[in-house]
Amino acid sequence: MAIATVNPATGETLKTFDALNAGEIEDRLVRAEQAFQDHRRTSFAHRAELLHRAADLLEADQDGIARTVTTEMGKPLAQARAEAAKCVKAMRWYADRAEALLADEHPDPADVRDSGAARAVVRYRPIGTVLAVMPWNFPLWQVVRFAAPALMAGNTGLLKHASNVPQTALYLEELFRRAGYPDGCFQTLLIGSAAVEEVLRDPRVAAATLTGSEPAGRAVAAVAGDEIKKTVLELGGSDPYVVLPSADLDKAARIAVTARVQNNGQSCIAAKRFIVHADVHDAFAERFTARMAALTVGDPMDEATDVGPLASEQGRSDLEELVDDAVHQGARAQCGGRRPPDRHAGWFYEPTVLTGITPSMRIHQEEAFGPVATLYRVADLDEAIALANATPFGLSSNAWTRDAAEQDRLARDLQAGGVYFNGMTASHPGLPFGGAKRSGYGRELSGHGMREFCNMTTVWFGPQE
Repeated sequence: MAIATVNPATGETLKTFDALNAGEIEDRLVRAEQAFQDHRRTSFAHRAELLHRAADLLEADQDGIARTVTTEMGKPLAQARAEAAKCVKAMRWYADRAEALLADEHPDPADVRDSGAARAVVRYRPIGTVLAVMPWNFPLWQVVRFAAPALMAGNTGLLKHASNVPQTALYLEELFRRAGYPDGCFQTLLIGSAAVEEVLRDPRVAAATLTGSEPAGRAVAAVAGDEIKKTVLELGGSDPYVVLPSADLDKAARIAVTARVQNNGQSCIAAKRFIVHADVHDAFAERFTARMAALTVGDPMDEATDVGPLASEQGRSDLEELVDDAVHQGARAQCGGRRPPDRHAGWFYEPTVLTGITPSMRIHQEEAFGPVATLYRVADLDEAIALANATPFGLSSNAWTRDAAEQDRLARDLQAGGVYFNGMTASHPGLPFGGAKRSGYGRELSGHGMREFCNMTTVWFGPQE
């Protein structure tokens, strides 16, 4: 993929960028290592001051950068503004809490006495430069949720962003520079995917974090494993949305639409498979399908638009293939299932609800990255859980029930990194975020995510003679 801004609402290439050459990459690696040696010694108070300044600048830039995001990847403008605002809150959250999250731990002297210690301390120390390979779907948030904790921990960052959001990527580097971070603390690498391996193998890069597709995760993990470097992977998802008889159906159907089409349906944690108990299936399906069909598809810069274009022509083609395969095998499109007839430019696709899904259909196992929902009928809780787990992914899950026993069972048995009851999955800096199975490993956000890229150091003190 060329490094370029291509407006997905029109298909027009607006700006192209040259990839960094070997010498330019080397220069950035040198600067990152030099910056780390200084940044790791700074106080939490100093780091917090810098991050608060970055948050203030982003807040002031919110409208402008939101327009850049929408232009580059097509999400509705209101959602782009909300993404920027979410980043501001996360920056401030980490600035205010990082010192406590990484505070020294003091084991009970009685617990370490057998080792001969008078006392011991566990300290969290930064590990170095972290390479972040980030996707286009949340081009601000995915980066900030890595950068804020990493910088507050004393690490430095190199960002290899998706090739279709180069202006957003360059903005982020400039944001941290304007906030007063020293040269090299956070840098954007305009490089193609083929150049990632060489950067990751460089000894000045300590670890990597990736959010993206399963193939991308496999590639980065293989290289990092060969180099014995830590990785955190957040990969695809095909999250279940389970609706049981005690659910508030009106609320469940309303939130189901948002959970499916947020970000034009291009979210790893979007609900994708709607698994509904037979007792309430028809009532839910009627509400859900009517709301999906009523959504406004159009120009993402228009405040009245609910669903904008897919981010790329290839992305739309991939989605069409999944839908066409399902329909060819007998699935039924209750709404949508095609390109909007009134949109002759851009990569739009109608919000779609498919029923009659069978295991032989690709969409039963593969992630649908766009505004397409699959709707299933199940007889009981056992069947709902079995179907929810019948996927190679395990990022998050949603369940609608007011029955405490059902909640306990679902929380125990759903194979996912999160279980959200009576609401939709959302990431928050105070909660660990990540998946199971082929959705990846490790955690982002919260103190758990912050400590992923720290050296947990045991400091042992013998008796004083």
